[in-house]
Amino acid sequence: MSDAHNPPIERSAALIRTVWSEHRVWLATAILLVVTTILDPLQGSASLAFTAQALLQTGPFLFLSIGVAAYASASGADGLVAKAFTGAPVVMILFAAAFGGLSPFCSCGVIPLIAALLTAGVPLSAVMAFWLASPVIDPSMFALTVGVLGMEFAVAKTLTAIGLGVVGGYTTLALTRAGAFAKPLRDGVANGGCGASSLRNPKPPVWAFWRDAERRAKFRNASISTTLFLAKWLTLAFVLESLMIAFVPADLVARIVGGDGIGSILTATLVGVPAYLNGHAALPLVSGLIEQGMAPGAGLAFLVAGGVTSLPAAIAVWALAKRLVFILYVALALSGSLASGLLFQAWVGA
Repeated sequence: MSDAHNPPIERSAALIRTVWSEHRVWLATAILLVVTTILDPLQGSASLAFTAQALLQTGPFLFLSIGVAAYASASGADGLVAKAFTGAPVVMILFAAAFGGLSPFCSCGVIPLIAALLTAGVPLSAVMAFWLASPVIDPSMFALTVGVLGMEFAVAKTLTAIGLGVVGGYTTLALTRAGAFAKPLRDGVANGGCGASSLRNPKPPVWAFWRDAERRAKFRNASISTTLFLAKWLTLAFVLESLMIAFVPADLVARIVGGDGIGSILTATLVGVPAYLNGHAALPLVSGLIEQGMAPGAGLAFLVAGGVTSLPAAIAVWALAKRLVFILYVALALSGSLASGLLFQAWVGA
């Protein structure tokens, strides 16, 4: 039956479904801000300001990542990037985990690179290793951790990031060989088959892509689509983070994860997922808790679990990957964080 013969209510429902399907992330963000402003006008303004500031602060990293990813796509260099992550799985997972733990990418800025790697046909096991290790530590965060919590803690956090990536990569490799995760990306995010063909049949990259109209268009389209994709998901993530900071006080987190023993490490792991603020805010919080008697292992577990599953990082995984990949990501983050806390506590105790 054509639309002309449908009752008005059915046409309206179809229109609403279409609008929601195409713009649900922006609509959800707008609804959150409107409801917050109605219930608490001051918090509505604060959330809007927090979101704008967060986007401005991450903007340079995002635009750099987007530019690199678009340049790689337009020039054909994505095949070369992908080749750096291919080879013997055992070696490549180790390389990807180490690169993730030592790279300067933030949890948001790494998103375009992750999408480009998966699109180019890089195995999910190597990408998972990089994805898990990257949000935990980077050079600037290492220096900050040394200043706030000491060299021993910073080294433990770095080793945890690499170890988490290695274990996660090998686990993903075993599951992939068993038949899981044939198509890890969500429909519409990228076309792995097309990208993978460039990896299977590499062609010399055209570094000066701007001399070719078709490649210029490819660069422009890749930049626009990636920017819009990141903007909608990160805006939602930062709005949620602003509400969490407002309504989950730091002293409440301190009371929940305080104490020592294995119980505190398990609690810190679980609480780190929803209560983590950001890397810079979490470090002084954990430092104060440890001074008040919290087990160092619990502090490490809180930082690792919160870093990997922080709102921007988790929403990025959810936006890019299918549900089973997201579940695996969270499961690896939680189990790895708990194990790292227990091992670090045993080391400190010894």
